Amino acid sequence: MLDYKFERVARTTHSEQWIIETADRPVGRIDLHFTNAKTYGTLVVQQYLVDDEIEELLAAIDERLVTTADEYREDFVVSVWRGEDLGVFAQDEDDDGDDIPV
Repeated sequence: MLDYKFERVARTTHSEQWIIETADRPVGRIDLHFTNAKTYGTLVVQQYLVDDEIEELLAAIDERLVTTADEYREDFVVSVWRGEDLGVFAQDEDDDGDDIPV
């Protein structure tokens, strides 16, 4: 199993966003949303990850981020997207509305 590093980007009362990396490469991002009985996730991974690596990553997310969260959950439901990272964008309030890379 790869040694995944999880870095929290944001947290609200019922959700968290994490960047996922290994020692030598970026892996992706996970958004977690906690409800009373279930945790929902959206996992976005780099396109070079194969299915076995994704399954291993999901197990690590469940073990390290979901089951250790304050919210109790009976089930973990995840949508997985595999693709290319184009960057993170934010809108500058002083600008004309164009998105700019962060």
